[in-house]
Formats: sequence, structure tokens, C-alpha cells
Amino acid sequence: MNAPILLVDAYSQIYRAYYAVRELTDAKGRPSNAVFAFSRFLLKLDKEFSGERGAFVADKDKCAFRLEIAPGYKANRAPMPDDLKAQTPAIFELVNAFGWNNIELSGLEADDLIAAIAADVSDAEIRIITPDKDMSQIVTERVKLLVPDRTGSAFECRGPAEIQQKFDVAPGQIVDYLALIGDTSDNVPGIVGVGPKTAANLLKQFGSIPSMMERTAEIKNDKIREKVAEAGELLKKNIQLITLKTDIPEQPWLPSSERLKRRTPDWKRISEIAADYNLRSVVREIEETRNAIVPPPPQKDQMELF
Repeated sequence: MNAPILLVDAYSQIYRAYYAVRELTDAKGRPSNAVFAFSRFLLKLDKEFSGERGAFVADKDKCAFRLEIAPGYKANRAPMPDDLKAQTPAIFELVNAFGWNNIELSGLEADDLIAAIAADVSDAEIRIITPDKDMSQIVTERVKLLVPDRTGSAFECRGPAEIQQKFDVAPGQIVDYLALIGDTSDNVPGIVGVGPKTAANLLKQFGSIPSMMERTAEIKNDKIREKVAEAGELLKKNIQLITLKTDIPEQPWLPSSERLKRRTPDWKRISEIAADYNLRSVVREIEETRNAIVPPPPQKDQMELF
């Protein structure tokens, strides 16, 4: 079987790299911490994922349709730090030099594009590098998440069983689960007093929010029953915000044979970028990688045999 298609939530990994290494600058005084950590991440991918198909997927701008639903969507997020913003051009140049395409589309989030690609390319397994719990809604036996651990040295593979174990709900119930508890990182308020355990228990009892709203009288806890009964509009809006959009007419990942095809890394350009930022350990690792790929020239006595 062919290797799975690998999709990377680009900015989640860029921020992860930025916070993993702090206060690193190059000889010119430029911040280089994120470039350094992201270079190591790209080297890790090159070693551990041998598939020929994949892409980095990024947010291009604000999510227009979600802001129409809720003007305060993600309003609690601080702008990108200036020292990280200064490094993103070099980071995306490295992504390209490592042979990956970057896919983005104005008005939509990376999560939507990833979900759309996973739905569209139905004849292949998909692996998604992301820590975003919203992505759990698209997990199947074919589509799985690779969630970086705290150290960034390994990934936890989450399929349906792992999602069930972590959240106590099935992937198909994740949208309703998050609609009930809210998502503080996206400024999506849930029902006050309904936490993860209560939400999971409600979904075990009713299966879905629509079913629950039709049978609120069956909720045993008086306070929860009252709050749920009053939260119909909130839950409707939350479901719209949390559900990933897969019907994207533009399909920026097409033609699939090209946009999702990884090229051979340009080691010369990668080394140049690393050297420009004084990333000596990265340059050394690249040289070791290239030496492992390119066999040494034959010795004199070997040459004489031909």
C-alpha cells in the first residue's frame, strides 16, 4: 500500500517552533529561533515520512464566513509577535526547499482546507499533523491525526479509538461536544456549567444536540436542563462555527497530482538558508543527510576495475 498523504497544519507548527526555542538571534541580529526549530522539524519529517504526497496547509487571512456568524470569533487571540512575523518568509521558503507545496485560500482556515482535501482524496489514507482538537471531527480509520507531544520529539497517532478514549465521544460527536463546552482558544462560548464530562454524558444519553433539544425534559439535573433548554440559539451558532467546511469549489489543492506531490529537497538551498541564519547544527545535519544519500566517489583501485 502507498504511504499516506501527509498534511501539516502549518501555523500550528510555526508557533510551536517559535515557543520551543526562545531568544535566538543570528550574527546580523535577526531573530532566528523559529527558523531554527522549524528547520529541525522539517528534517524530522524528511527522515520519518517517506511518502511522495503531502503539503503544508496555512491560513491566508481571517475566516470570512465564521466572522459573519460571530464577529468575535478568535477576537481574543493576540496578533503574531513581530519577531515571529519577521521569520515566516524564511520558514515558508524552507518548506518549499524541502519539496513541500503550501496550500492556502483567502477566507478559509487551514482546518477547512485539510478537511476538504481529506474528503476529496478519498482513495488514500491521510495523516494530519496538528494539535487542534477541532480536527478530531474528521477522524476515521482512513484519516488520522498525528498530534505532537510536549517535547516535539514524537507524534501520537489518533484514530477513532483514540479520539473516543481522549474525549469520551466518537469523532462524529466532536462538533456537538465542542459546541456544548465551547472553545476558549477560538472565543466560542459554551453553555455555562457544562464541562467535558457533562457534555460527554449528555451525548451518551441523547447521541446528538438535535436529539437532546427535542428531549430536554429527560435531562435529570435541573440546572443543566434549564441551561440547555435556553441555549438553542447558542448551540446552533456554535455548530456552524465548529463544523469544518469541505465544499470548497476553488479546490486549491488541485490538480492533486501536482499540488499534493512532494518534490526532491533542494539541499543546496536549504543549506544556504540555514547558513544565512548561522544555524551551524542544521548545516551539519544537512551535510550528514546528503552524504548518506549520495555515495562517495569510487577509490582509485575501484576505478581501475572499469
